[in-house]
Amino acid sequence: MEFRVLRYFLTVAREENITRAAELLFITQPTLSRQLQQLEEQLGTQLIVRGKRKIVLTEAGMLLRHRAKEIVSLVEKTEDELQEYSTKINGQVFIGIPESAAGQQIIELLKGFQDRFPEATYDIYTGTADMVKERMDKGLIDIGLLIEPADIEKYDYIPMKQKEKWGILLPKDAPLAAQENVILKDIRDAPLLISKRYKRVKQLSEWFGKDIERLNIVATFNLTTNASIMVKNNMGYATVVGGSFLGESENSICFRPLFPEVYSNSILAWRKYQVFSPTVTKFIEHVKNYISNDERIR
Repeated sequence: MEFRVLRYFLTVAREENITRAAELLFITQPTLSRQLQQLEEQLGTQLIVRGKRKIVLTEAGMLLRHRAKEIVSLVEKTEDELQEYSTKINGQVFIGIPESAAGQQIIELLKGFQDRFPEATYDIYTGTADMVKERMDKGLIDIGLLIEPADIEKYDYIPMKQKEKWGILLPKDAPLAAQENVILKDIRDAPLLISKRYKRVKQLSEWFGKDIERLNIVATFNLTTNASIMVKNNMGYATVVGGSFLGESENSICFRPLFPEVYSNSILAWRKYQVFSPTVTKFIEHVKNYISNDERIR
């Protein structure tokens, strides 16, 4: 497959119209149609169904669209990195940050780096730790913040000092909001929204214990943003890490930590043996210096 043809295919998939896509690509409609037909012949499968007004992707076409987006993104990132090899730190750092307290610390580190190297730019991806890890493994992210437990055998990493405290997100007018913390018996009969990570977080799983099988779990989730909306709409109480909830921007819900306290650790990781651009290399150095200086202060 030619990279140019993948771009053609993505444009057609986005526009759902070959004529309009050809205009955007500055080629003729017959040329574009012929390129798509050759791509289908090369792959041995039909990618699009041509209708009177728009095209529709087949299942194979949807798979190719997903992979092509990753390929194009990776190629563009590589081109940008190769252009960075100069004496100036003016490239781009691709970084994945889940909703977490340590994530807020990473933003502070970015601000410090920006003050030193104002020409550097950043591409921030927000998702779960698992989503961040997946994109890092594919080379779409340079550095990712991972919340333990995480398989770190193939990564170099820096442990973050900021721990992630688990707790319950609930409406401010709920009786439990008047308490400083939440114990298990407080939520045994309440409708719960449970983080999908709870089984993998040993301390959280142990906090629930056998009661997890008897609790009233109405939904599971992976992003606190969605959990906050569900709590706000009185669907239930949500288990979240405290740093993932920016309470100062929300007046109707609040966070109360679990008791006994439950914590998860975070690490800032990047793939071993990875050759980075000067800008990414300098940013990793910046983080290492910050963490080591912070340890000396403590």
